[in-house]
Amino acid sequence: MARVLLVEDAEVIRTAVGIALEEAGFTVETRADGETFERDLAEYRPDLVLLDVMLPGRDGFELLSVAREISNAGIVLLTARDGVQDRLHGLRTGADDYVVKPFVLAELIARVEAVLRRMGRLRTVIQVADLRVDVDAGTASRAGHALELTATELKLLTFLAGRCDRVVGKTQLLTAVWGYDDYAANLVEVHISALRRKLEAHGPRLLHTIRGTGYILRADQS
Repeated sequence: MARVLLVEDAEVIRTAVGIALEEAGFTVETRADGETFERDLAEYRPDLVLLDVMLPGRDGFELLSVAREISNAGIVLLTARDGVQDRLHGLRTGADDYVVKPFVLAELIARVEAVLRRMGRLRTVIQVADLRVDVDAGTASRAGHALELTATELKLLTFLAGRCDRVVGKTQLLTAVWGYDDYAANLVEVHISALRRKLEAHGPRLLHTIRGTGYILRADQS
């Protein structure tokens, strides 16, 4: 899990953002000011810091300068000041992004993920029930058991997992996995059958056939 340090003096915002980050899968530490900022960076070693600009004592711009001297964490500034000069100052001082209040939590999480992804610190992992597909690592596991998949099976599983609970047709799979839509339909059936056997070796059925339509990877395992 990526570690996030949130420094925000407004308790309501600090609590809401902290909960949203944890629900998104991050490990979070929160602070109301920058009094222990240097120690937090050294001991917690965050992958990303969310910094409110208008903090009591040292403001976010000052803490940003400190962070850039002693840490390689990503920095996202939070502020109610939406002037162009403020944004430029933050970005030129070393911030990776600048989010203006009020913000939508989903957008903030997306921005945090984007910064971490650019830094190579956020793995793309798809979770469907007890199935876990690590796209970056090129691995998959079910109920903690590593799945021994061929490159084609992994590509097929990744495509289906990314469209969890949605029916995917054979032509769609042929185009996405093999790059063609005119292969024999049984090519898909053979690989689906092999993939299903490997998935069901470690739990109930996840991959279902919708007769005459296609296939669906369903999280409810029913």
